[in-house]
Amino acid sequence: MKKDIILEIAAILEKRKESSADSSYTKLLFDRGLEEILSKVSEESDELIEAAKSKEENKKKKLIHETADLWFHTMILLSYEGISAEEVLNELEKRFGTSGLDEKASRTD
Repeated sequence: MKKDIILEIAAILEKRKESSADSSYTKLLFDRGLEEILSKVSEESDELIEAAKSKEENKKKKLIHETADLWFHTMILLSYEGISAEEVLNELEKRFGTSGLDEKASRTD
């Protein structure tokens, strides 16, 4: 699997904005708006937390699955808000090599 899958998914999400809600779950979310998208992000976040607390044998598989769901729905939110995946990746790249404590202390907002 290519590591630039995030950018590929982001490009597909942008194309989905022009598709039909009859054939695209993503377009349906875009059409329903911010509250629906936020509801999905919240739902997927809760499911990830639940998977992390799990004591089941397949915990790792569940964590991977729920993380993918959360990332996907977060990407829909970003696209809806006009924020590209590249902008987020650039932010992460800026932070690379910086202590999390130092990065947090440097925030002005």
